[in-house]
Amino acid sequence: MKSPSEATSDQLALGGPIRILASVAALAVIVGCASEAPDAAESDGPTTSGPSVRFEIPEWAGTTWLKGNTHAHTTESDGDSSPEYVARWYKDHGYDFLVLTDHNVFTDPAWLDHLTDSTFLLIPGEEVTSGFDGKSVHVNGLNIPHVIEARRAETLVATIQANVDAIREVEAVPHINHPNFQWSFGAEELAQIEGDKLLEIHNGHPSVHNEGGSGTPGLEEIWDILLTGGKRIYGIAVDDAHHFQGEFAADRANPGRGWLGVRAAGRDPLAIMTALEAGHFYASTGVDLDDLVVTDNRLEVHIQQRSSFRYTVEFIGAGGIPLGQSIENPAVYQLREDVGYVRAKVTDSMGYVAWTQPVFVQSGSQ
Repeated sequence: MKSPSEATSDQLALGGPIRILASVAALAVIVGCASEAPDAAESDGPTTSGPSVRFEIPEWAGTTWLKGNTHAHTTESDGDSSPEYVARWYKDHGYDFLVLTDHNVFTDPAWLDHLTDSTFLLIPGEEVTSGFDGKSVHVNGLNIPHVIEARRAETLVATIQANVDAIREVEAVPHINHPNFQWSFGAEELAQIEGDKLLEIHNGHPSVHNEGGSGTPGLEEIWDILLTGGKRIYGIAVDDAHHFQGEFAADRANPGRGWLGVRAAGRDPLAIMTALEAGHFYASTGVDLDDLVVTDNRLEVHIQQRSSFRYTVEFIGAGGIPLGQSIENPAVYQLREDVGYVRAKVTDSMGYVAWTQPVFVQSGSQ
């Protein structure tokens, strides 16, 4: 199933970029600030004035796109279906890989090896679940060798860091989950965390508050605050699925609401982990991309056309500043001056979204 039944558009609110820049200023002691990005539009050629700039061109390791989910629960913790049922759901719906992430439980993929083949891979994982002073600290460990014991520390930041470290110590990959779940932490805390390159910017659970509220930034806005402050972190979309039985409804944590398209060198856990940590993927709630092309001064987003759907692509730079918009396919952004980074947000005519990872800008001599 390429398109989930539950998703909403995650457009930046009017005034969002101003709020992001103010938030970055407040974090200046923690991380370095990038300059505010000016308005930009597509151009047929490079600029003839201003600093010499170019994109950092990703070193793609492969051309195969793999669809996967890195956050799902079973009856081993608080899900309503067995690991086999959950794995089979994703396999039957066209996913190439799945990470089962029960709370403080390790599910060995070897138990389900009868489901794995050349088209479907299970990667071992766990939602390392801790907390501090009523705040939830949940960090997924991807491609772990065994159960990881959740850690607690003397502060909220130290608790997040301790659990990221626990995952790194076994040479696995962490991703920090749903900061707005129970309004637990935000950009200020995340800016201080080291060793984590992945952050949930969309979570399919109805209690996560993806959009923020009452002055608290949404997850996409938190992402821009961190990027603008100089932190290189990549945004992921996940299901956080718990409910595979009964009704599929907005108030239930059903599967199919958030996933990744990963450009990996192969269909094995190491290749997928390497691609994730390099930012060689896009995140989606239902939009498929065919390709991303980056040259020195050009970013192209190639969208997989779905029936009669229409698409709008917004290019976004440092400070959450909109740089330009396109309704073409492929959508093109022509780099003309230093905007810090450029990422694309593709929204279709049903409100489903895909987010590309930021392509960073280098200024100065080439």
